Amino acid sequence: MAELAQRLRARLRDDTLDPKELTECVEMLLQLEEPPEELCEEFLSHAGARLETELAALEAELPPADPSGAATTPPPASDILDFVDRGSSAFVGNLCLLAASYRSLFEGCPGVGEGRLEAFAAALTARYFELLERRLALERGLGDTSLLVRALDRFHRRLRALLELLPTAGAEAGAALVARAAGERVARYLRALQTFFLGCLGDVRQALAAPRPPGKEGPGLPDLLATLSSSVLGQLKAVLAYVQLFTAKDVAFASLPYFKGEFCVEAVREGLVVAFVRWLCRTARGFADSPTERGAPAAPPALLLLLARLCLDYEATTISYILTLTDEQFPPEDTGPAVTPGPALCAEARGAAQRLLDHYVQVQGAAVAQMLRKSVETRDWLGTVEPRNVRAVMKRVVEDITAIDVQVGQLFEEGVRRAQSSDSSRRAFSVYSSSRAPGRYAPSYTPSAPMDTHLLSNIQKLFSERIDIFSPVEFNKVSVLTGIIKISLKTLLECVRLRTLGRFGLQQVQVDGHYLQLYLWRFAADERVVQGLLDEVAASAAHRCLDPVPMEHSVVELICERGKILILSFW
Repeated sequence: MAELAQRLRARLRDDTLDPKELTECVEMLLQLEEPPEELCEEFLSHAGARLETELAALEAELPPADPSGAATTPPPASDILDFVDRGSSAFVGNLCLLAASYRSLFEGCPGVGEGRLEAFAAALTARYFELLERRLALERGLGDTSLLVRALDRFHRRLRALLELLPTAGAEAGAALVARAAGERVARYLRALQTFFLGCLGDVRQALAAPRPPGKEGPGLPDLLATLSSSVLGQLKAVLAYVQLFTAKDVAFASLPYFKGEFCVEAVREGLVVAFVRWLCRTARGFADSPTERGAPAAPPALLLLLARLCLDYEATTISYILTLTDEQFPPEDTGPAVTPGPALCAEARGAAQRLLDHYVQVQGAAVAQMLRKSVETRDWLGTVEPRNVRAVMKRVVEDITAIDVQVGQLFEEGVRRAQSSDSSRRAFSVYSSSRAPGRYAPSYTPSAPMDTHLLSNIQKLFSERIDIFSPVEFNKVSVLTGIIKISLKTLLECVRLRTLGRFGLQQVQVDGHYLQLYLWRFAADERVVQGLLDEVAASAAHRCLDPVPMEHSVVELICERGKILILSFW
């Protein structure tokens, strides 16, 4: 019997024994009444060496750990499902067999310490989880999400079989590993959505800046907006469909509490959908808030207008649709964490749209104002000749305002205009009055002294409605055009106040002002705004004139009619 025991012990030290042969060998030694404590030690030592070999084989497939986290690591030779299959069939499968054999061999044996198997298995499973984490970290791209879900599902199923034998072998760590892998994939989808949106914006900017052959028009703003909106929404719906694979009914880990509650709310709804909508609003708003770096091209005004319309559409319908779709596909629990309400997101989108539209008005108003400022500053108003024509810059201003009217009208509704007087385009300007009251002809005064003229102008301002130049605009065309016109005419007023004019300089201002009145009133929400600002321009010119002799109104009308241009007007 002693010789048989020695032969069995010699065989026990053979590294080529498989788990079944190891179990048979130890079982016979126990029948020969060999010390259970020694056999337990040798059993775990032999099993540990075999399992360590299997872990080493898995680790050999992984590149060395890079503490810097650089993305220069070459892609793995096999996919994640193949890696998990080998780990599950070899390491986890053998660990299950050895755990079952250990319990059948040493259960109730005296001298065998309690918890030795649990500690032995916990150390090995911790190493296996670490290797699997490293392999999952190599999944840098989006790849095939269904492949990742199948791999995690297979890992979870085999781990669940192990936990039936060893409940303390890492249940929480395994569930946390699956949750982290799913959360990391959702985070990558968020980054992919952001990259996709920036790419779409780049396409829009390229389409806006592309030169057009003569006679061929490019895509209009409505087409660009529809393409951008549908592309982003379609991509978001596709991402939700991919993420929904993690909660499919045939996936074992979908029954975990994390995937029933926290994953649906915090990872998908808040971490993906809400985070993307907020990022989109911040990105769009950044075109208005961020100062342009030196040498960097500023955002084209058409892009500001398009993004304002996009954010307004999100506020009106898109956000509600996206949140409803998300809640249907990933229903939150009644007792789950609090979620971001839809109205809060809509308010952010509307705020971004308002900021973009205000910035559009400021940019376009500044462009027109710059033309007017240069035209005033570069002219000799004392030595100018008697006016015979409307200055070319005034015609350019009307052309630019008309083009802006067409551009804004492509994306925004007309808006409400104040009832127009029947003679808006025929109204005359007095260089001695800044009254903003509408009428066929502004009252013409002939004061006894220049001081009286200035005093009369200031008195009339007390009874006129104050014009807020930089007030927020409404989401309609006439409000946008009114804001641009106010900025332009206010700039003209301030520039005239800084010049000294002769008689003919005053008359040129009179002609230019009448020409602007003929056309600009029809773009504004209230014609009195245009009339009032042009009245102030004329009054300031008269106050700064050394010889304030105005031109006859009939002559002014004749000059303006001669310089009349064809303009498309949209009412």
